[in-house]
Amino acid sequence: MNEWLMDIGRFIVQMSVLTLLVVVAVVVIARIKGEGRDRTRLKVEELNDRLEYRRRRLTLAATEPNARKRLVKAFRRDDKSRSRSRKSPPEPRHTVWVLDFRGDIKASGVGRFAEEISSVIAAAETGDEVVVRLESAGGLVHSYGLAAAQMDRLREAGLKTTVCVDKVAASGGYLMACAADQLRAAPFAVLGSIGVVAQLPNVHRLLKRHDVDVELLTAGEYKRTLTVFGENTEEGREKFQADLDNIHALFKRHVAERRPDLDIEAVATGEVWYGRDALDKGLIDVLGTSEAYLVSRMEEARIVGVRLETRHPMSERLGMATSKAVEGAIMRVLERLDASRWEKR
Repeated sequence: MNEWLMDIGRFIVQMSVLTLLVVVAVVVIARIKGEGRDRTRLKVEELNDRLEYRRRRLTLAATEPNARKRLVKAFRRDDKSRSRSRKSPPEPRHTVWVLDFRGDIKASGVGRFAEEISSVIAAAETGDEVVVRLESAGGLVHSYGLAAAQMDRLREAGLKTTVCVDKVAASGGYLMACAADQLRAAPFAVLGSIGVVAQLPNVHRLLKRHDVDVELLTAGEYKRTLTVFGENTEEGREKFQADLDNIHALFKRHVAERRPDLDIEAVATGEVWYGRDALDKGLIDVLGTSEAYLVSRMEEARIVGVRLETRHPMSERLGMATSKAVEGAIMRVLERLDASRWEKR
């Protein structure tokens, strides 16, 4: 009996090892085949169909059970009539292309955003509109300068562009948003921050107290103006400030050229305004959320969402799933601790 169990155990171990080797081989082969391939895919979604599907589900849920069969039959008749109408020559109908940009401090999504814009420009027809749902608090000058240049491509292609800001478009985010033909924002969205900021620590005195010297060699009068370790000079500070002022002037000119009716000197103070105040200042054109605007446009146009997605290898997906699970657990603990302050004891 014991020998039989040992044989079974050895067999299970051998099969487990063999299975593991096969899995490893498949993963290695898949990775080798995947090298050099384009890992991106363009996801296109008809938002009109999504809204209609949800409307039907809610209508069914709100209908008495004994009337649901009749309602389902009515939906099927609508689908059949719609299918027949599609076979006939379609009525001219414009398309609203929807893009999303969620910006971090480096505007790291600008490469993907540029490719999405290229795809839309290639497919769009005269009379189409592009809606950009934008959310960014700004970041690096050169990164957001590139992102703003991508927005200008839509205007140069002759496409009507609407930017919708539900939460924030400040600093570099507003640099992008101001390129729109129409700029819409939610009542409490944050806009503005037309200014430039830079800061860096200096530990020269600390190093000096400990007899630590830092040698900084440059070729070029202004190759380094302010440094972290060396002794900063008044001349270096003045040059650094002059560079900031120049960037600010470029920022103001960029906004003023795209929104000529805006009193740029009044708003280029680095301040931010909420949606209602931003409307009074001329920073935006209309108050409203992106969802409300898209739903209103569905009555007369096809709404098509466009998103370029990256296909991650299995190993990366597993790592991201683990990281997300850990992050979610930590957030739940923090939320529980925060909520405990309001609970009665």
